[in-house]
Amino acid sequence: MTDRSIPEVRVRGGLLRGTLDHGVPAYLGIPYAAPPFGARRMRPPHPAEPWDGVRDATRYGPTVPKSEYPATLRQYLIEPTIAGDDCLNLNVWTPDPGAGGLPVLVWIHGGGFTSGSGAVGAFRGSAFARDGVVCVTINYRLQAEGFLHTPDGVSNLGLLDQIAALEWVRDNIAAFGGDPGRVTVAGQSAGAMSVATLLAVPRAAGLFRAAITQSGAAWNTLDAGTGAKVAAALADELGVAVSRDAIAAVPPARVVAAAEAVTRRIQSSADPAEWGRLPLTSLPFAPVVDGDVLPRDPLAAITDGAGHGVALLTGTTEEEARLPLVTSGALPHVTEADVRATASAHGIAPRPAPGDSPGDVLARVLTDSFYRIPALRLAEARAATAPTWMYRFDLRSTAAGGLLGAAHAVDLAFTFDALDTPDAALLAGEDAPPKVAAVMHAAWVSFVTDLDPGWAPYHPATRTTMLFDADSRPVDHPYADLLPRWGIG
Repeated sequence: MTDRSIPEVRVRGGLLRGTLDHGVPAYLGIPYAAPPFGARRMRPPHPAEPWDGVRDATRYGPTVPKSEYPATLRQYLIEPTIAGDDCLNLNVWTPDPGAGGLPVLVWIHGGGFTSGSGAVGAFRGSAFARDGVVCVTINYRLQAEGFLHTPDGVSNLGLLDQIAALEWVRDNIAAFGGDPGRVTVAGQSAGAMSVATLLAVPRAAGLFRAAITQSGAAWNTLDAGTGAKVAAALADELGVAVSRDAIAAVPPARVVAAAEAVTRRIQSSADPAEWGRLPLTSLPFAPVVDGDVLPRDPLAAITDGAGHGVALLTGTTEEEARLPLVTSGALPHVTEADVRATASAHGIAPRPAPGDSPGDVLARVLTDSFYRIPALRLAEARAATAPTWMYRFDLRSTAAGGLLGAAHAVDLAFTFDALDTPDAALLAGEDAPPKVAAVMHAAWVSFVTDLDPGWAPYHPATRTTMLFDADSRPVDHPYADLLPRWGIG
């Protein structure tokens, strides 16, 4: 198949001309909603306008207004920025547009609700399409554009964008050979937090039959009061009234800069009475329990049965928090006093292992608190009554002189079987083993296709967890020493 032989595809907006990407048809930069600017700025998504003729879908579309990663992270995370207003777009890779009934994976990127896009190289969907899955990656509004909470009844625009993208998939994916009844929604980091939250969002019900959360769970939400305080701090930084219209009248670049300033202010706060747990999470722009889009705390809703008809695959990397500690250069400078203070703030005792430096212990504290325990709580909330599987990515990267280890985001190129992408080696290491990528990717394909990744479901009696490593294998009770520390089981 050549670029010229790729069939044009008709969706509800009109005809699309795609391209050939690593041997499969790809249709890139497709708008699923109208540009969120002008009168639509900081408002719920509107349907995309139809177009005349054949729309070129051979290149990634514009990215949303967003922050850049910190300078120390940019050498590991390549973040494309593409100018243009039509930023609520998605990308589709398909085995065959003429097929029918194919399973579908919809990917929600991470980036702390402030960065990221569906155009990241490691999210190339060609390997999924090669293996019989229609793969979709999306953009959604970030930071204040997507998660500003004001007292006007409008909240969680980023979640509404994700739902709009899933509705577009429901209405159009058959044109690419996909089955709208066989959709899995997946994400990593803030994308995983989004997926877990969507399990508790009534408007998302019925849009997907399965979900995958990588390194994120149903914990990182704000209550309405905290969301309102963040909005007030943002308005103060901008010098405008605390209203959606006043903030939306400010150019996006200025709002991005002001939101970054608010984030720094909260991160440096030592007063829990002022910001609650926000200094611990560092995510002041995130889904808000607003009583409407998100009626309840997601984990409480899931515990009570929300999303239990959806199959779930959830997990973490073994050393999540090494990413910020290593890339910032902070790891060797951590002291035992730092460890004690952080562990106390998170309400736990440190878990040192033989040979650990204080930096190693701190990385474990943060990994447990921010990633591992939330994933375990999510699995425990469903395990007895809903189909749930758990994994852990243990393969240690050789990047950063081996210091990075099995850190946050190291697993992404393995999930997508995309170790050949230019940015993969930055995190995974130059010698990342293709065998591990093949095994992990195959498990994701099996889950998306057959709702079974290939090992026993997670259940309180066994707590079976797949460990992805040079020798991948499932084990029972891998956290027997950890769970009692957190009051689980």
